[in-house]
Amino acid sequence: METRETSKQLRGWRKIAGATWGRPVDPQIYGELELDAGGMQGYIAKARTRGVKLTVTHLVGRACAYAIAQNPEVNVRLRPGRSVPRGSVDVFFIVAADEGRELTGVKVTDSDKKSAAELSAELRARTGRVQAGDDDGLGMAKPILDRLPVPLLRVVLRLAAWLTSDRDVDLRRFGMTRQAFGSAMVSSLGMFGIERAWAPLSPYYRVPLLVLVGEVTPKPVAVGNAVQVRSRVCLGVTMDHRYLDGHHAGRLASCVRAYCADPESFEPPLPPAESQEPPMEVKSPRQ
Repeated sequence: METRETSKQLRGWRKIAGATWGRPVDPQIYGELELDAGGMQGYIAKARTRGVKLTVTHLVGRACAYAIAQNPEVNVRLRPGRSVPRGSVDVFFIVAADEGRELTGVKVTDSDKKSAAELSAELRARTGRVQAGDDDGLGMAKPILDRLPVPLLRVVLRLAAWLTSDRDVDLRRFGMTRQAFGSAMVSSLGMFGIERAWAPLSPYYRVPLLVLVGEVTPKPVAVGNAVQVRSRVCLGVTMDHRYLDGHHAGRLASCVRAYCADPESFEPPLPPAESQEPPMEVKSPRQ
C-alpha cells in the first residue's frame, strides 16, 4: 500500500511527459540488418546478361519470403487468443507512383515458390495495372477510398482490415482482397538516395514485419586483418512483437543474410545468354 512517505509528486519534465503520453501500447520493434551487397550485385549483373531485370529490392523480397517459409510460425494471422496459419507466403511490395508523389503496392502470392525472375516479371506487369486501376488489388480500391471523408474513411479502413485480415473475408469486388498485405511488406528507399530508415506498422497492415531497403553504398569493411571497400545495403526492419520475438527475429535475419550473400545458390538456373557480347558493367544497381 502506498504511503505519503514512499510516493513522490512528479515535477518538471517527468510531469510534462506524463501529461503528454499515456502508457505504451505499441508492439513495434525496430531493427537494422546491414548486408554485403556484392553477392546480389553479381547475380543482378549476370541476370541482366540473360535478359532478366532484377533489382536489390526484388532479391530482398525473395529473401524475406524464403526466411518466412523457413519459419512458418510467424506466417500467421492473429485472432483473439490464438494464431491461424496463412495459406501461403505472400510479399507486398510498396511501389511509388505519380513520379514518387503517391504510393501504391502489389502483393505477390507464393513468393517463396517463385523465382526472383518470376517475381520481378509479375511485379513489373502488375504495377502498371495497379497504377491504371485495373488490378484486382489496391488499384481498384483507391478511387473509392479517395472519395470518402476522413471520419468515414477511418471507419471503413478499420472495418475492412477486420473483415479481410482477421475474419479472412474476400471483398474483391470492392478492391479489397483477403490478407491484402500478405506475410511481409518490402519497400525501397534507395531510389531516393536514402541509406537507412524505418517505417511504422499501420494497424491496418496485419503483418509481422516491414522492410525498407536502403541505397547501396560503398563502405570500408574489416575483412580479416585488412580494410576493404565493399558495397553495403542497410535493411531497416519494423517488426510486430505480437507475431515474433528476438528468437524469431534472429532466425529470420540468418535466412535473409544467407540468401542475400549468394542468391544464385537459392535460385533456379537463369535462361541462356541472349548474346555473346561482353556484358555492360553494372555499378550499384538502383533499388
